[in-house]
Amino acid sequence: MIRFDCDYLEGAHPKILKKIVESNYEQTPGYSKDEYTKSAIDKIKKVCKTDNIDIHILVGGTQTNTTVIASALKPYQAVICVNTGHINVHETGAIESCGHKVISVDSDDGKITPLQIEQVAKIHFEDEAPEHMAMPKMVFISLPTECGTNYVKEELKEIYNMCHKYGMYLYIDGARLGYGLVAKDTDIKIDDLPNLCDVFYIGGTKCGALFGEAVVIVNDNLKNDFRYYIKQKGGLLAKGRLLGIQFDALFEKELYFKICKQAVDLAIKIKEAAINKGYKLLYNSFTNQQFIILPNDKLKELSKEFVFFKWKVIDENNTAIRICTSWATTEENVDKLIEKM
Repeated sequence: MIRFDCDYLEGAHPKILKKIVESNYEQTPGYSKDEYTKSAIDKIKKVCKTDNIDIHILVGGTQTNTTVIASALKPYQAVICVNTGHINVHETGAIESCGHKVISVDSDDGKITPLQIEQVAKIHFEDEAPEHMAMPKMVFISLPTECGTNYVKEELKEIYNMCHKYGMYLYIDGARLGYGLVAKDTDIKIDDLPNLCDVFYIGGTKCGALFGEAVVIVNDNLKNDFRYYIKQKGGLLAKGRLLGIQFDALFEKELYFKICKQAVDLAIKIKEAAINKGYKLLYNSFTNQQFIILPNDKLKELSKEFVFFKWKVIDENNTAIRICTSWATTEENVDKLIEKM
């Protein structure tokens, strides 16, 4: 079987594995106090073009989202996201388990608008007794979104300005950040992000690493004691150098962006072939995630050789599937899929 159902199906980029093997017998301090992690942090600061950020590398996305949100919010405060947001759908109530309400708003394409943020804020702050409701204090977005769609710089500016208007933080989930930044439908670069949000993370697990997400804290109010929260949430890895080594390798000579572009190019090849063959798209994505609507009989036929993520039932005859490419996807397997389609 050839799997296209997610983008973390393979191990890690060979350059990461090589670094891990080469350093295997070295003795280093634990808990990310090692030189590899320091080097990785320096490289990330360089590509972000600022030193005024704190960087912490955690193991996984749910752990990262839980730690960031729990550290930023007081017990009575809530986070806003779209209905398809990862924290709302695919994190088993992790945010709520920390006592923070997730306020979801409807979205057809995975993106939130400034108007939606303002509407939620007004419901709370214009109420005669707001203390009876969870206070919206953070907006959570993904770049790219769960639907493969992207924001552009002007959209992020407007969202961030709306957050400022109501005293809310903006947090960007970057689980697939590399794939989003190299897509042709956005003008956002990684060095723009420190000016467009309060905190974001650079995804490694889905972008070439064995595991790991690099949290970048911009807002000074969120920096204090963050390591305490990491430890409390079970995220302070004893062998922290394994995280540092991976990001040190990923940000060596722009490897992170090169392998993400390779994945996106192959995804676009699948997208264009699907369109040429007459299939419709659920979302117009330019990232490594493609959402194609297939007749159920064709899906059954393809499923004999390929594995997809069944995203949404369109009607009794058609299903939307998600196809993911990754840093390790081969053109040979893509061509096999296109031929069978």
